[in-house]
Amino acid sequence: MDNIIYRNPAAGDAKKIVDFYNYVGGETSFLSFEKDEYPLGAEEQEAEIKRLEGNVNNTMLLALDGEEIVGIATINSSHKLKSRHEGELGIVVAQKYQGQGIGSRLIQMLIDWCKGNGVTTRIRLDTRTDNTAAVSLYLKFGFVVEGCLRNQTLLNGKYYDLYIMGMMIK
Repeated sequence: MDNIIYRNPAAGDAKKIVDFYNYVGGETSFLSFEKDEYPLGAEEQEAEIKRLEGNVNNTMLLALDGEEIVGIATINSSHKLKSRHEGELGIVVAQKYQGQGIGSRLIQMLIDWCKGNGVTTRIRLDTRTDNTAAVSLYLKFGFVVEGCLRNQTLLNGKYYDLYIMGMMIK
């Protein structure tokens, strides 16, 4: 979509980010949290945004339609010497904005950011095996299924498996 703006968050975005995560948690069962289960409040989210400033191997990108957040993508990495090269990708796009290329754009921007940060050489993620649209999208970008965690998610009495996916970047 041409009218979508992509940018890093500012401290003033904290409440909107928390509200977005709490909203999208109720739109899908594919996230690791449900509606209103996002673990951070606005103050903690603001502190996280400030922590990202100047951070070489952790980032957050927002996709906005006007002032409305419609997608968020993150790379979270350890600062430990042996594991800081690996970033964990997280992404969510609001349901009404899915299928418009926003997720693809966010993923490509994160991959490009990782390639340029001088630290990240591997990206990993996990996703439910029945989230076929997401699995398809990740495969398109070169992620491979590296393993499967059986019965990892329990929701409404039903167990779901998770794929562990990863890719090396150059």
